[in-house]
Amino acid sequence: MASLLILIMVLIAALMPAVWFWDDRVKGIAWFQSVDKWLHGITFLVLTVWFAGLYKVQSYWRIALGLLAFGLLIELCQRMVTYRTADWLDVGADAVGIIAGLAISLAGAGGWSQRLEARLVGDRS
Repeated sequence: MASLLILIMVLIAALMPAVWFWDDRVKGIAWFQSVDKWLHGITFLVLTVWFAGLYKVQSYWRIALGLLAFGLLIELCQRMVTYRTADWLDVGADAVGIIAGLAISLAGAGGWSQRLEARLVGDRS
């Protein structure tokens, strides 16, 4: 359930109108464009590590494909609203985040949720 809520929150955030904290909107747009790809990459890195914590290594390729499809869905949805633009380079940034997340997971972070649950259940015994 938490995973579904996280995905919904990411989709909502990706479809929300941009909010500018600067008086100068042009400056705000320039800042956002410079960090946009980083935000995509970091978001998909975190999503990958999240899901890799829930599933075994044999499922990592499914996680990668599913998250890449989710990134494509976000861009298609952004094409449907007038206040957002779809950018295929965002999908590239998503893919880089997925690859980095898989590397982190394979380096030892994968299965974190299973280890945490085993520890919590073990403490109750």
